[in-house]
Amino acid sequence: MKIAIVGTGYVGLVTGACFAEMGTDVYCVDTDRNKIERLRNGRIPIYEPGLEEIVLKNYRNGRLHFTTDLTEVLDGVEVLFSAVGTPPDEDGSADLTYVLDVARTVGRHMKKYVLVITKSTVPVGTANKIKQAIAEEQRLRGVSIDFDIASNPEFLKEGAAVKDFMNPDRVVVGVETERAQALMTKLYRPFLLNNFPVIFMDVPSAEMTKYAANAMLATRISFMNDVANLCETVGADVNMVRRGIGSDARIGRSFLYAGCGYGGSCFPKDVKALIRTAGEHGWPMRILQAVEAVNEDQKLILFRKLSAHYGGNLTGKRVAVWGLAFKPETDDMREAPALTVIEELLQAGCEVVAYDPVAMPEARHRIGNRITYAGDIYDAVDGADALLLVTEWKEFRLPAWNIVREKMRSPLIFDGRNIFDAGELQELGFTCYSIGRPAGK
Repeated sequence: MKIAIVGTGYVGLVTGACFAEMGTDVYCVDTDRNKIERLRNGRIPIYEPGLEEIVLKNYRNGRLHFTTDLTEVLDGVEVLFSAVGTPPDEDGSADLTYVLDVARTVGRHMKKYVLVITKSTVPVGTANKIKQAIAEEQRLRGVSIDFDIASNPEFLKEGAAVKDFMNPDRVVVGVETERAQALMTKLYRPFLLNNFPVIFMDVPSAEMTKYAANAMLATRISFMNDVANLCETVGADVNMVRRGIGSDARIGRSFLYAGCGYGGSCFPKDVKALIRTAGEHGWPMRILQAVEAVNEDQKLILFRKLSAHYGGNLTGKRVAVWGLAFKPETDDMREAPALTVIEELLQAGCEVVAYDPVAMPEARHRIGNRITYAGDIYDAVDGADALLLVTEWKEFRLPAWNIVREKMRSPLIFDGRNIFDAGELQELGFTCYSIGRPAGK
């Protein structure tokens, strides 16, 4: 089976590589010539565990191809995935420019049946716009060629995307015709052999499922952050609260960890887009509006704790930051809490020294030389008046605290992800602040 995937970003490249790994002949298409050339030379543009291995393997084996020209592969495929970007507009709505460009290209050049599948995260109703764009281009050509549209949203976690694709907890597919469903069943048959469920539904429901899933996860995070801040006020321990409520099977433990806010390419964008879509239909998403507000405020919590410790005067303080990516196992810094924290520190007159295992090249692109980039965790804390833990990389969990204590000017730690034992750190001479826990816990 031959398929095309338009867009070689995070979703498109992972999707293409994983389908190729399962034996499908995959043509990855992108208008960025430099990116395609790098991929042909074995250079992977994103950091994702396990991705480089399967990209290189399947490219060498001839199952994974890279091109800048959709028209040269369109006639040879039955299935086309659109995995192009949908960046947020200023009003929070998803920008469908690239999605509709793909649709128009298909309509202008298709010569036989093709199933056009939206893999990008798009608002409800986008599939109809894609259908209209393809039909309009056919009308302008004076032809009428059969095609179908479908929605197949991705549910990949950055840092575990390959694993998620190869071992999904569910595959959601929105279709309109039996022909489309048959093609999607054939495409996902290798996954069905391992009893992974493919859930077929109508297209609008599939489009909504993606947004609703991310909105629910974002809601759980903001809820626990709100609870954590109250815990600090009343003397409770949010970790104990999490264990107590997470033991309820109706609630569960996932996404109930308090911290310094969520970021990334999905949650912030999708929450904004769903709020915007609802507003266009006259239905205010009051809970999601609060989720977004809580999260934006939570990104400031480490700065506020640091500022309060020093009585509001941070001028000249040297602050170490451990973690720049929005989460571990990725170099993605989109909407990362570290960006908000660092900006506040710089505005307050601090000198910032940061370290991240993989995200420092991206940080240099976003922040430039306004901060210092350390060679390792100990280099970062050398002479520091405070250490801020922002991203919970594994290598931060159990450092040599005696070296950290020796290098820091002031033994002061702000644990933004509650990964440290504050009591142990106090015994070692540190002052440690965390999220939603009494001092010393």
